[in-house]
Amino acid sequence: MTHTEAALPPTVDFPLRQPGVPFPPPDYADYRDREGLVLSHLSDGKRVWLVTRHEDVRAVLTNPSISSNPQHKGFPNVGTTLGVPKQDQIPGWFVGMDSPDHDRFRKALIPEFTVRRVRAMKPAIERTVDAQLDAMLAAGNTADLVADFALPIPSLVISALLGVPPADREFFESRTRVLVSLRSSTDDDRMAAAKDLLRYINRLVEIKQKWGGDDLITRLLATGAIAPHEMSGVLMLLLIAGHETTANNIALGVVTLLTNPQWIGDDRAVEETLRFHSVADLVSLRVAVQDVEIAGQLVKAGEGIVPLVAAANHDENAFECPHAFDPSRSARHHVAFGYGVHQCLGQNLVRIEMEVAYRKLFERIPNLELAVPTDGLDIKYDGVLYGLNELPVRW
Repeated sequence: MTHTEAALPPTVDFPLRQPGVPFPPPDYADYRDREGLVLSHLSDGKRVWLVTRHEDVRAVLTNPSISSNPQHKGFPNVGTTLGVPKQDQIPGWFVGMDSPDHDRFRKALIPEFTVRRVRAMKPAIERTVDAQLDAMLAAGNTADLVADFALPIPSLVISALLGVPPADREFFESRTRVLVSLRSSTDDDRMAAAKDLLRYINRLVEIKQKWGGDDLITRLLATGAIAPHEMSGVLMLLLIAGHETTANNIALGVVTLLTNPQWIGDDRAVEETLRFHSVADLVSLRVAVQDVEIAGQLVKAGEGIVPLVAAANHDENAFECPHAFDPSRSARHHVAFGYGVHQCLGQNLVRIEMEVAYRKLFERIPNLELAVPTDGLDIKYDGVLYGLNELPVRW
């Protein structure tokens, strides 16, 4: 295919979530049926290619001619202060690196998130979940399941893992909300929130250098594999990814199980929830560093690429009846955690947190029900990640 303006397909609006439009949007099915890729533009006018088929998304995420590094010309960001920060902005933000730089960080962190290590954390996670349920039950027979359950659990778990004092949880949650907001936060708001978090994390690293503990920060400092100044980006990334995505998955999964009660108590619901909701749809931003062909479309070096995770996870060629919630299917090949060398390090931890949260919640509150109709739920149309702002429930 010749890469000329005449040969380019018509452009579509960039797929930010819109009130009243279901997620994933129906347009994704149309995009998958088109030949090649889908052309769009960011708010700054940059041309980007949307990748929507499961096979093509996995190919993009493993192609060495396609980079995660925002230093490259043409790298797509949703806004000035949204997307992947450069190393001179936040050192150690390793998801914005390619091999071999990325590999050094991943190798240092993998031992903290193995299946064995995470399983050893399970009793502590169960105690955390039980404590949140105790507080909910003591407060009455209604709750906001986001504020009272879905958000505190992963926040407390990642805090314990990193050695962050539990009392500081509300601080980094509030800063994260500003950072992942697409519309209600300004560029100045996000820059200020990032500075607040970096100052906090740098101070925490200084404390751990003097007075270590049984936590990830102390262990990483002891290895010497990650320099102290790089720890800021590593820890900021783990804090944000470690609670925001998991909280969204827990809340959305509860809604889905309440509306599909035949699957309550089935551990397979965790994997299907990850696929079905695909909360990190717009996270895997890429740029071509060499001319590369994807699905028959020539993408020039310097052109941005946006693999749409939710589109891939609802591809009929990869999942039969993808719009149905069916935990009996084999869904392990979904790309909710990404794919390839950048696949989410914390996926084992996320799975266990979700499994424990669902099991404990429905065992201890078997008469749980939604306090509002599903079409009245407060959906996050303003966030980088898909989720719920609130989840009113009663029992």
